[in-house]
Amino acid sequence: MPSYTAPIKDIQFVLHDLLKVSEQDIAGYDELDRDFTSAVLEEAGKIASEVLAPLNAVGDTEGCTYENGVIRTPTGFKAAFDQMKEGGWTALDCDPEYGGQGLPYVFNTAVMEPFVSANMAFNMYQGLTHGAYSAIHAHASDELKAKFLPKMVTCDWTGTMNLTEPHCGTDLGLMRTKAEPQDDGSYKITGQKIFISAGDHDLSENVIHLVLAKIVGGPEGIKGVSLFIVPKIMVNDDGSLGDRNAVSVGKIEEKMGIHGNATCVMNYDGATGYLVGEAHKGMRAMFTMMNEARLGVGLQGYAQSEAAYQNAVAYAKDRLQGRAVTGAENPNGPADPLIVHPDIRRNLMDQKSFTEGARALTYWGANLIDRAHRSGDAAADGLVSLLTPVIKGFQTDKGFEMAVQAQQVYGGHGYIEEWGMSQFARDARIAMIYEGANGIQALDLVGRKLAQDGGKHVMAFFEMVKAECKAHTDERMQPFVEGLKNASKQMQAAGMYFMQNGMKNPNNALSGSYDFMHLMGHVCLGLMWTRMAAASYAALDNGASDTAFYEGKIATGKYYMARQLPACAMHLARIETGAETVMDLSAEQF
Repeated sequence: MPSYTAPIKDIQFVLHDLLKVSEQDIAGYDELDRDFTSAVLEEAGKIASEVLAPLNAVGDTEGCTYENGVIRTPTGFKAAFDQMKEGGWTALDCDPEYGGQGLPYVFNTAVMEPFVSANMAFNMYQGLTHGAYSAIHAHASDELKAKFLPKMVTCDWTGTMNLTEPHCGTDLGLMRTKAEPQDDGSYKITGQKIFISAGDHDLSENVIHLVLAKIVGGPEGIKGVSLFIVPKIMVNDDGSLGDRNAVSVGKIEEKMGIHGNATCVMNYDGATGYLVGEAHKGMRAMFTMMNEARLGVGLQGYAQSEAAYQNAVAYAKDRLQGRAVTGAENPNGPADPLIVHPDIRRNLMDQKSFTEGARALTYWGANLIDRAHRSGDAAADGLVSLLTPVIKGFQTDKGFEMAVQAQQVYGGHGYIEEWGMSQFARDARIAMIYEGANGIQALDLVGRKLAQDGGKHVMAFFEMVKAECKAHTDERMQPFVEGLKNASKQMQAAGMYFMQNGMKNPNNALSGSYDFMHLMGHVCLGLMWTRMAAASYAALDNGASDTAFYEGKIATGKYYMARQLPACAMHLARIETGAETVMDLSAEQF
């Protein structure tokens, strides 16, 4: 069975050496000193390795069951969920007014990582609740917030997001779920939603569904979509639970992975719902939840890669196969361990350099969200809006790829279920699809985010990269500075191609959007590795005791700059071929 140990030293490095969180001028960040974050992360790590990780394979093999109208989660999930609730882990960054602890979002992100690595399917129950909490907190009336949020903060009640219908996914303007106004101000919700993660289960007393629907008589298309709170069980004015609402599970979906999470078809048959925010402005409210969810899914991408990598490293050090080409390194044994072979090293370094870079990018994104929300920084809000499709799309693509590479280290054993490596790959695969399939993330990035606010956010990103390169005159930093500078120029060249060719033929831009998302993803990780290298050199120059750790960071960063960043040139070359070869065939020729 695979094992997992929270990489606390790496997490602390990003929080304190890279981001220097306790020194930032954001409300609440002064509480995030090393001793405090270390104590909390140590406890989170224990739960992840001792409670959640052993349940990961259980959830995969047992899955969820649906019988006589009741969904049962896998053995051990309920006790583990109760332990998470009792420890306050579900409320770290929630509003104290509703029972939360009020800690910054960046720290909640750091604490959640070990839980996701240890058991992605399990953590989705609380992760989706947090997203629903955020949407309600940002857009609902004070009355609705008071009624629903306290129990959602504690996860006594969990939350969901209901968007997709059998005939429409990305194109939500096609949805048919309708909302009929009632005399008491509520609505009757009727329709069917599919792919609803954590749609029903036995972990909480109630499930609070956030449902997109069209108010009868409203505008057509996406402009007519509104957002509603639809509880599984009605909530009385005193907060107690009342009668069952007219919402039911049609079935549990049979999935490739994340078997421990109940993904449901949900039927609404005149269910009572409450409008969140303004009528016909549902997408604005839902995007509060979706943007947070997209950063969380980006975290899922590298978190599964981290767990798979840890096991691949252990296997590579233990498994004896062949001899090193430069001479036996285990002369007293029948063969050398796999890790002596260059191709295994390449494989592991791909994983390590991606995962550590993606962690830094994700935490930086969470830091920008804090700066936007806690300090009202519009520039930070614009920058994280630009970065969100990259964090979600690039990191989940690469996270799946790295999980597969970890599986490859095992050879034939990686293909055998009892070794557990296939679960990491199967679980990681969904992250490329849900919360907006990665092709949609790329279209959002190129079609909307690059031009947002007159393009000032992407220009600010380029200026940030330029300033980073200029800031490092130390000769030791040249491999990072030169690599980042070249990659940034290639990203700018791609943007220029879109400007010059996309207007006369939009397909020229959209055909290159996926490559651009990956190109920008590499530039972002190149930026992170440049900053991490500088932080590591500074630590060594200041007499850090753990020299091997910081030297390892620098070596890993050099690998990324030398072996991964050159992919930017490939992506640019593809982009500059335009739409002709992509669109040349007629539909009938496929």
